[in-house]
Amino acid sequence: MSAESALLTTWSLYLIRDKDNRLYTGITTDVSRRFAQHQAGKGARNLRGRAPLTLHWHTEIGDHSQALKAEYRLKQWPKSRKERLPQHPEWIENLISV
Repeated sequence: MSAESALLTTWSLYLIRDKDNRLYTGITTDVSRRFAQHQAGKGARNLRGRAPLTLHWHTEIGDHSQALKAEYRLKQWPKSRKERLPQHPEWIENLISV
């Protein structure tokens, strides 16, 4: 991938719920592909053996740098707030601004 195409790539932020009701936060350029990798046990080690997995929420977030910052901020949120994120799309601004 060239530097120019990397800048044009849109990244997404996502939450996956595992069998124990835990939420995993990640970023990707292709949510469907990445979720399939997680389900196949080829994604994050944290989710291996934790099936069934469900995609709790996802949204496009911007470039790679914005996605990394938003992922970090979302990981700081308490689980109770992450649970409510799908009902409050306006909260995304809290993840990408600052």
